[in-house]
Amino acid sequence: MKTIHAVYESGVFRPLKSVELPERTEVEFEPRPVATQGVGKGGLDGIYAVLGERYHSGEHDVAARHDERRGT
Repeated sequence: MKTIHAVYESGVFRPLKSVELPERTEVEFEPRPVATQGVGKGGLDGIYAVLGERYHSGEHDVAARHDERRGT
């Protein structure tokens, strides 16, 4: 059986994709949180947006503009 990614909501594990098991099949698993903790509400979306701006700008040294992002 492959790994099934799920979200825990209201006391229930909800698979993020379709699972090919007959209804009411009992399963056994050990929950293991995945990496998005501590990133904020938007998950990695905000980080990818910033990285995408750098990529599409063609500017290689974005550290030179560091203070613009901080608002100082």
